Amino acid sequence: MVSLKDIAKACQVSVATVSKALNDHNDISAETKERIRQVAKDMGYFPNSAAKALKTNRTYNIGVLFVDEARSGLTHNYFSHVLDSFKQTAEQQGYDMTFINCCKTRPNRMTYLEHARYRGFDGVVIACIDFNDPEVIELVKSNIPVVTIDHLFHNRIAIMSDNAKGMEDLFSYVYERGHRKIAYIHGADSAVTQSRLSTFYRMAEQKGLSIPDAYIKEAAYRNADEAYERTRELLALEDRPTCILYQDDFASFGGIKAIRQAGLKIPQDISVAGYDGIRIAYQLEPQLTTLKQDTDSIGRLAAEQLISLIEEPKTTLIRPYIVEGYVEKGQSVRDINHT
Repeated sequence: MVSLKDIAKACQVSVATVSKALNDHNDISAETKERIRQVAKDMGYFPNSAAKALKTNRTYNIGVLFVDEARSGLTHNYFSHVLDSFKQTAEQQGYDMTFINCCKTRPNRMTYLEHARYRGFDGVVIACIDFNDPEVIELVKSNIPVVTIDHLFHNRIAIMSDNAKGMEDLFSYVYERGHRKIAYIHGADSAVTQSRLSTFYRMAEQKGLSIPDAYIKEAAYRNADEAYERTRELLALEDRPTCILYQDDFASFGGIKAIRQAGLKIPQDISVAGYDGIRIAYQLEPQLTTLKQDTDSIGRLAAEQLISLIEEPKTTLIRPYIVEGYVEKGQSVRDINHT
């Protein structure tokens, strides 16, 4: 391993001069800095991360706590794009990312907080997990800087997709196209689900619609099999809906399968709409109508605010940030106003 002493010898300067040059001190000329840095690079020198951490009290490493019910991991269509945006922004500011081990069946495992402290994370981003888990709450209440995605804790920064506005816009679009018999297959109970479902009912009330209990079904997020079964139940109703809203785009694929197996066409016989705006939804025929979430902004904001909290804790404002999406109209919701 190349040391500062080796570089000093090669450059015929003192170790102190090498250190000042590599740390961009003002009392070293730009020419000397450039020469020393080039020699260090040519010799394959990299600063010792442990020594750097002792000096700066930072590891430049951010922990990621991420688990979803479907165990889809980084194939999760929505959160994979959020985390990719987070990663790009964090790396541009010199930070690495490490996933916190979430395997609770492993013997002698550490809690989330213990793992975060063991790794010396400067901060942690938390996404897509059971936010009521005592270990999650313990981590959030610790002195480690934390930013959550799509969940709000008291006195913590949260980056939230505007689920109420998203459902409001999606419902309004379907209504404007003449649909009055609107069903909703929502996800499992969570803050996101509660926001969307309450908005669904509020919009129906504002439009003067009475939603039968049979029109409201539950299926886990990203579970196409459950969405398939719930769709079959809706299609079997004597007075079936003209449009079905799904909890997410991925789950809607199961519903679309059930509709086609029943010999029905989309949108001629029945309309469907998803939520998220994942890329594969754009490849469907007909293209899926959906609420496109701004995953780039969500990930970027989460990284920017967490790094601000790490580097400027006294001046960083602790508050939720709300990110709006928009309706991707697609072709899966028929206009039935003139039929």
